[in-house]
Amino acid sequence: MTSLLYIASGGAIGAVVRYLTMTLFSVTYPIGTVFVNILGSFILGALIEFSALKYTLSADIRLFLVVGVLGAFTTFSTFSLDAITLIERGNFKEAFLYISISILGALGAFFVGLWLVRKIIL
Repeated sequence: MTSLLYIASGGAIGAVVRYLTMTLFSVTYPIGTVFVNILGSFILGALIEFSALKYTLSADIRLFLVVGVLGAFTTFSTFSLDAITLIERGNFKEAFLYISISILGALGAFFVGLWLVRKIIL
């Protein structure tokens, strides 16, 4: 039961931060979703590597940060909705660009997070 409280409290924080971040990017193109997915992937990569190399996170803190905060902050479910919406509207070029930037950007940011922590710690 305690684990669920860690996840729920982290999720509340992540959801609020996602909302506030996305309101900064209130445009017709879903750039806010791209931004939070890439930023969340970077943070997760850095956090996982930091935890592996320097400071092992407790199971509860890991649940709070990874499942709760970052799980609610990143928005791949919203990403899916935005991608399908662009496709259904016939905006195939924009959809391809959106999907490509989101996936490659998130994977790249995750890798940069790993690399950065390795450079700082090792």
